[in-house]
Amino acid sequence: MICDVSDAAFHALAEPHRRGILRLLRDHPRSVSEIAERFDITQQAVSQHLKVLKDAGLVAVRPQGQRRIYLVRPEGLAGLRDFVAEFWPEQLQRLKQAVESDNDS
Repeated sequence: MICDVSDAAFHALAEPHRRGILRLLRDHPRSVSEIAERFDITQQAVSQHLKVLKDAGLVAVRPQGQRRIYLVRPEGLAGLRDFVAEFWPEQLQRLKQAVESDNDS
């Protein structure tokens, strides 16, 4: 069961195509057809992946004439960043200890 936004984001990013779509949108907002051109999946599959990413708060959509343009929502990634950041202080402390113990050798 998905409990919060970061859980939804982790679930969304568990699928490789969705990670690829997010990377593609990081550089430039695009339409579904522009995204589908870059992947070996149907436009319908891209739309389904975009819906999961949108529901997780990772992408936004804006109308542009007849097209819908998808773009990354940096604030949607904040929960993921915060979760991963929880592990950095401990990891940095371990790295510091490892470097210091190597210098003592």
